[in-house]
Amino acid sequence: MLTPRDLPSVDRLIRAARTTGDEAAPHTLLLEAARTELAAARTQLRDGALATDDLLTTLAERVRVRVADALRPSLRPVLNASGVIIQTNLGRAPLSSAALAAMARVGGGYSNLEYDLERGGRGGRGVHLEGLLTRLTGAEAALAVNNNAAAVYLALLALAPGREVIVSRGQAVEIGGGFRIPDVLRQSGATLVEVGTTNRTYAHDYAAAITERTALLMRVHSSNFRLVGFVHETPLDEMAAVGRAHGVPVLDDLGSGTLLPTAPYGLAPEPTVQASVASGADLITFSGDKLLGGPQAGLIVGRRDLIEQLRRHPLARALRVDKTTIAGLEATLRAYLSGTALDELPVWRMISAPLAGLQARAEALAAQLRAAGLAAEVAPCRSAVGGGSLPGETLPSVAVAIKPGPDGADALAARLRAGSPAVVARIAEGRLLLDLRTVFVEQDELLLRQLLAS
Repeated sequence: MLTPRDLPSVDRLIRAARTTGDEAAPHTLLLEAARTELAAARTQLRDGALATDDLLTTLAERVRVRVADALRPSLRPVLNASGVIIQTNLGRAPLSSAALAAMARVGGGYSNLEYDLERGGRGGRGVHLEGLLTRLTGAEAALAVNNNAAAVYLALLALAPGREVIVSRGQAVEIGGGFRIPDVLRQSGATLVEVGTTNRTYAHDYAAAITERTALLMRVHSSNFRLVGFVHETPLDEMAAVGRAHGVPVLDDLGSGTLLPTAPYGLAPEPTVQASVASGADLITFSGDKLLGGPQAGLIVGRRDLIEQLRRHPLARALRVDKTTIAGLEATLRAYLSGTALDELPVWRMISAPLAGLQARAEALAAQLRAAGLAAEVAPCRSAVGGGSLPGETLPSVAVAIKPGPDGADALAARLRAGSPAVVARIAEGRLLLDLRTVFVEQDELLLRQLLAS
């Protein structure tokens, strides 16, 4: 019968772990892992649950696994077979190869981030994006911060502290992650004035609520829900007309924001940034990492005088974007400028992917899986844009449906998530569905390997 004296010393266990594959592991990690495993072994010994066969090798293997887990990156690549294109939990928009190359090129050395190469003196980081954003949207000026929530908050802080902001009652929403418009207004020092009703708000409701304390009229995107039925939302151009008549700026929070129309791909029309500018909004905020298809950022375009107020606010420095984000955004915006966004940006390649191509890929993958003995078939499905964009809108898509073994679909999904790379799918009617709209063509072979290994 084993006793505590039969357990190896810490030093001996570390030496054994090194000989089984951890020769180069840091001593501090081996020491921590050895102590943890020996403590667990003492507990198992007391409970009579410790195996006696080749005890040293068993404990050394546990130490090796623990050290490997400590050294493995927490943030890892994932194959997204969920069918949600802008999957918030999976990092939102995948970046284009041009954006990744630009970020690596700038991040790997020095750059003219805040240096004017022509004058040989200090410059401003805003110049790298402002010209592209104004050219693409028609706005007078532009500013980038670290996300759209920050963009909205900065606008309120700079323009409305101690004053009133008028919002339709149906737009006093929680967008996600606890970001509630009433709370954000309160934190910025502004006072929320709700007008209209939940389902119907008119231009005259805004006009009637304006006082000498009014700082802004604000339109808020509905993010992940939509009101239908007996509904009236004041058109932006009517809001802008009310604002101009009373000398009150209009802030349009587009949320996701898009530079390309969505209707040609069978989706409901999503307001473009250009349309918002043309309708007369004085400031427009939107995300860089959703339908735009770039890295995480909040983009603000609009009147030059208002943008300058935001730029001069003390918080603007705390919310600014870094050099790699600027580089990725610049490459992303240049794809729109050159007219190649549909081909270059993964988000738009997925949205515009022809159904016939998805069908052919699914049939090929399902045939290979069946040849390996798996119960796989091709099944029609629906993909979502996601990311708070186009709520309720889906695209027809094609999935490979796998009927799992006796342990069920949940167990199969768990094994796929544990792989390297992990595969995230969805479950429907007891089958595992792999929606190929959100799997890159070049990932098909890797997806097949992961499925066969599971």
